[in-house]
Amino acid sequence: MIPRKETRQIRVGDVAVGGGAPVSVQSMTTTKTADVEGTLAQVYALRGAGADIVRITCNDVEAAQGLAEIVPRSPVPIVADIHFQYRLALAAMEAGVQGLRLNPGNIRNEAHIKTVAREARERGLPIRVGVNAGSLDKKLLEKYGGPVPEALVESALKEIRYLEEVDFTDVKISVKHSDVPSMVAAYRLLSEKVEYPLHLGVTEAGPPPGGIIKSVAGIGSLLMEGIGDTIRFSLTADPVEEAKAGRQLLEYLGLRERTGLDLIACPSCGRAEVDVIQVATKAQEALEAEGLPIQVAVMGCVVNGPGEAREADIGIAAGRGRGHLFIKGQVVRVVPEEEMVDALLDEARKLVDEGIEARLAAADANAAEIAQETKKQLVEIQGDANRTAERRARVAQIAE
Repeated sequence: MIPRKETRQIRVGDVAVGGGAPVSVQSMTTTKTADVEGTLAQVYALRGAGADIVRITCNDVEAAQGLAEIVPRSPVPIVADIHFQYRLALAAMEAGVQGLRLNPGNIRNEAHIKTVAREARERGLPIRVGVNAGSLDKKLLEKYGGPVPEALVESALKEIRYLEEVDFTDVKISVKHSDVPSMVAAYRLLSEKVEYPLHLGVTEAGPPPGGIIKSVAGIGSLLMEGIGDTIRFSLTADPVEEAKAGRQLLEYLGLRERTGLDLIACPSCGRAEVDVIQVATKAQEALEAEGLPIQVAVMGCVVNGPGEAREADIGIAAGRGRGHLFIKGQVVRVVPEEEMVDALLDEARKLVDEGIEARLAAADANAAEIAQETKKQLVEIQGDANRTAERRARVAQIAE
């Protein structure tokens, strides 16, 4: 596990944030909030993709009224996104939301901010101070010459002081920037100055694949340093893609338990006996449709494949006209090439139902022998790319 910075814990509905709680995934709806059914449908889709918390805009009275219907029917806590009009924050709380997001760049009246904080304190609701490089106070931009990390952090600290002055401390903070190095620097600086939980994100990251790459670079870097308590991928795409990508990142880093497929595959090379890309694509489509929470390997060569991917729960490696199905590196079945994906899917289902030990015990008696013979034949035909015999001889010569 990655050591994480200890932060103060708050609660967004039934989701704990900070204080050692699992890093949570957030996303935001793109529907009109007044469209209650459409917004709820998107909330449920986000939950299905791995979102723990969903933010919904509250930009007018109709949106606030929509929240009053959405919140009681939502499967996850709802955070109201507030800009400019502090009264909409009060209305959103009355609608029953489990949290607020305030942007210091566009609610600048100290009295209004404190009014919202007092009401949130009475209701036990957290507030995210959401600083954004694109909406900083002009005075800060003039002071620093642009939206540099120091400007973002100063904006956040100023807003937090307003909240603390009315004894409000159920706070989490974000200092988002569209420039990845600036985003990382801002969060590092902020992490040194506060103990509040931090919400990570690269703002306006853009459409995939670029937006995903930027988000992984920024968010992943900070998570690897132990910084961050919630995350959001801000993609120009269906928000379901945001939730899915965020959840996958946490699972790949070992910060959340695996709930979906993790498919690893070799990049292919001249030794491959099949079209690895095609096989991997078909395998991923079939396995994702099943929703199996396992790690699966698709390897193009039986010579090294099972050994290289021995940590995978299950995998398939291609030989000459055959596929070697393996579990934790042990070949359990040898199947015709055209049946590789079907055999992999069938064995994966059984693995999830019965467990690894049971499936290893059910291995075909002659599978390992056939696999070894195929491997030997390929080495004779293609040569030993690893030059094993030559290397062993040279090592022995030196040792003697």
